[in-house]
Amino acid sequence: MKPLTPAERRALRARAHRLHPIVMIGEAGVTPAVLHEIDIALRSHELVKVRVLGEDRQRRKGMPGEICAALGASPVQHIGKVMVFYRERPAEPDERKGAPRRGRKPPYRPKRSFQNR
Repeated sequence: MKPLTPAERRALRARAHRLHPIVMIGEAGVTPAVLHEIDIALRSHELVKVRVLGEDRQRRKGMPGEICAALGASPVQHIGKVMVFYRERPAEPDERKGAPRRGRKPPYRPKRSFQNR
């Protein structure tokens, strides 16, 4: 877990403002299934918004630390029942780089172009 600078955190909060929660945590709390879903979301999106549906305020306070420790993410924001997490996406090796490219598809031709022959 890389600590974020205040400027990075501010920029991430601005990016997260328009996001909708991807993962919902129910009454069971942080289960292995929830951690798995958050991990998948972080792998594909880097920045994830999570909503907690439970009413227990004390349990919600401990959740960001538990999630970050388990997934290696950084907490960005925690307001009420909404939490935002960030984990930098690992660089993926470009497997298709050496493969030869085939020709492009022909351009789309509307039906009328065939009828006037």
